[in-house]
Amino acid sequence: MRLLFVCVGNTCRSQMAEALASRMGHEAVSAGTRPGSAVAAEAIEVVGELGIDMSGQYPKSVDDIEGTGFDRIISMGCGVECPALPMDRDWGLDDPVGGSIALYRQTRDKIRAHLEALD
Repeated sequence: MRLLFVCVGNTCRSQMAEALASRMGHEAVSAGTRPGSAVAAEAIEVVGELGIDMSGQYPKSVDDIEGTGFDRIISMGCGVECPALPMDRDWGLDDPVGGSIALYRQTRDKIRAHLEALD
C-alpha cells in the first residue's frame, strides 16, 4: 500500500508512521504543513527500540509532495487541512512534542496498532 502521513511539523508522529509503515512493507512518505527543522530525537529513539533506523528521515513540506497515487492519505490528528491533499483518515493522535519518552512510546504503539488495522 502507498501511504502518506500528514501533520503540522513532520517531526514526530508522521515520521514514526513513515518508518513503521516502511518496515511493514508499505511505500510510505510523510510531510507537514509547517515542517520543523529536524526529526525529534525522542521519535528516533523509540522507533530505534524496535530496530528501525530513522537516521535518513527529515521533515518535508506538503507543498513538495505530489498528492496523487496514494492509497491512503492519513492525518495524524492535528486538524491539518490541505486542499490539494484529500485526507482519507484522521488517527486523532496527540502530539508527543515536549512530553516524556513514555508518551513517545505510547504514540509509537498507537501508530503501530493503526497500521496493523489498515484495510
